[in-house]
Amino acid sequence: MNLRTLHIDDVPALWHINEAGLPGVGKVSQTALADLLTLSDLALGAWDGNTLVGFVLCLLPGTRYGSPNYAWFNQHYDHFLYVDRIAITPTHRDRQIGSHLYEAVIEHANKQNWPIAAEVSLEPPNPGSMRFHRRHGFAEVGTLHHEHQSVTMFLREY
Repeated sequence: MNLRTLHIDDVPALWHINEAGLPGVGKVSQTALADLLTLSDLALGAWDGNTLVGFVLCLLPGTRYGSPNYAWFNQHYDHFLYVDRIAITPTHRDRQIGSHLYEAVIEHANKQNWPIAAEVSLEPPNPGSMRFHRRHGFAEVGTLHHEHQSVTMFLREY
């Protein structure tokens, strides 16, 4: 497995991986995913040969991205690298690919002395993602309630 920067040509594969990760990641159209890719400060894909098997998309504060979770971090912190989504194909889960992607995110953020922001679904619960984020040094910093969902806000200090 190797990591490389994602490009606009990767959007169809990103979308399929994202769809397979529902409801753990937010639903998004291919057009919105392409736009999100252009807003990302860090967009990494994990490749098994020529096949994309996972990805992570991260944003800096102050972009036009309309996510209320992202807006929460913008309201509470001046500097951060926001993990909008991380997803792995079902056939490649439990192979440490998510950890490899997060190691690259942590390395990128540490070079800039940025904390890393992320949220995890509290309702409906996502206990696997909660464990994953705690294992990678994230601490709970808040809760945000939406009409049909609640999320736990996490921050990993540099």
